[in-house]
Amino acid sequence: MYAADQPDGGIFCATTKKLVPGAAVVVEIVCKALPNRVLIRGTVVSWRPALPRLRVRAGALVSFAAEEAPKRDFVLSTLGGDRKAPPRRKHPRLPVGLPGSVRLGTEADWRSAELCEISVSGALVSCDQQAPIGTEVVLRVVPPGALAPMDISGRVLYHAGDKQMGIKFMFREGGGSRRLRELVRRFKAS
Repeated sequence: MYAADQPDGGIFCATTKKLVPGAAVVVEIVCKALPNRVLIRGTVVSWRPALPRLRVRAGALVSFAAEEAPKRDFVLSTLGGDRKAPPRRKHPRLPVGLPGSVRLGTEADWRSAELCEISVSGALVSCDQQAPIGTEVVLRVVPPGALAPMDISGRVLYHAGDKQMGIKFMFREGGGSRRLRELVRRFKAS
């Protein structure tokens, strides 16, 4: 159930696991009308226990994070019938919000960036400058539990807003796909 009374929107999530107010969580929204699972970061506002005799389910009210507004708007407009759903993604995206750096095209310098979302096949990166669509880029992040950074080659596939780029990963070696699956697994576990 959508909670419009929250500053950046929110949702009631049925769960029997007691969640502490103020805890950071990721809400997974799955619905036949949506083309893919949508993962939205948020904060637990309150939790209530179940009251079986009154037919009240246990669950938590989650307030969405302000930076997740584009995802919230996408879900609301798609479920409201205002937008045609895009094609399904092969791999679900995981929201991460991790600092990193990116090298655009043939530039020698690294620019600071934020890894907003990641999947096995691509990522959403926020950077002070968008590279033109089709430009080859290298994304550098430090995986959870690692000391050394990991460089991932990709190509700019689309622009989202004025600072975000959708990057499709390119596998240049035989183990590239395996390394990316391990990286995404580490993000899920952390």
